[in-house]
Amino acid sequence: MKLVIIEPLGVEKEKLLNMAKDTLGNSVEVVYYDTKVTDTETLIERGKDADIIAVSNLPLNGDVINGCKNLKMLAVAFTGVDHIAMNVCKERKITVCNCAGYSNAAVSDLVFGLLISIYRNIIDCNKVVRESGTKDGLVGFELEGKNFGVIGTGAIGTRVATIAKAFGCDVYAYSRTIKEIEGVKFVDLDTLLSTCDIVSLHVPLTNETKGLINSERLSMMKPNAILINTSRGPVVDSNALAESLNNDKIAGAGVDVFEIEPPIAKDHPLLNAKNLIATPHVAFATKEALIKRAVIVFDNIKAFLDGTPQNII
Repeated sequence: MKLVIIEPLGVEKEKLLNMAKDTLGNSVEVVYYDTKVTDTETLIERGKDADIIAVSNLPLNGDVINGCKNLKMLAVAFTGVDHIAMNVCKERKITVCNCAGYSNAAVSDLVFGLLISIYRNIIDCNKVVRESGTKDGLVGFELEGKNFGVIGTGAIGTRVATIAKAFGCDVYAYSRTIKEIEGVKFVDLDTLLSTCDIVSLHVPLTNETKGLINSERLSMMKPNAILINTSRGPVVDSNALAESLNNDKIAGAGVDVFEIEPPIAKDHPLLNAKNLIATPHVAFATKEALIKRAVIVFDNIKAFLDGTPQNII
């Protein structure tokens, strides 16, 4: 069996290869690429002899997958698989496994990092103090007592809800599946949007969730509301969000994800919107999370080789 790690996974090469050796022993030949490329021809060349490919968020289209003639398994070092041509994988009966759970803490942390940065004007405060200024015009808000809405109550959404409760928020949730989460009130989407001071998105990208937060739904939100998106970029209509921010229809937003992977063009509407803090799809990326992710990748591969695949998509 040949395993091709087709792009860097965020862990130092020597450490990553040692992790692979510890988990997989001599059962596979490991080939590691420490550069990220996106052109189809190069990706096919890298994966043409691979039985197993490990990939993070690098898009693998149908041509790439079909060009990898020996491919039997994709070990996706990510939670979502919307960047993978899943229809081709199903046609070819290629097993696809993901790494759900590795970034629960990391993403949840950034949700509150973005939110508190907005609520307490941290970026502007840092700037003004370096310019010998004062707090004038920079008095912020507390989380305690705010209505906090979570859209999507998977593992990350549930963790965010729990943290919001710890801050003293009244927590509301909307999800396809209603769960028993102590202190969380499940409501319909329109009620959540119109009730909450903070709305945090935690849904996968599907046909149903693409454009979920559009102009109509943004108009339901309070003028003082903050929107946080650490899920998937296309869940939000960027033009509609920019318009809402620039016209003071909502008070602010924290955005980690866009329609495409960074770098983001300087003329992107959200980068020119008021009261928005943007980060470059970094929510999942902490040192600890990337180690957890690599562990799951190699555990998934071992389970596949043992005939008991896990985390199958």
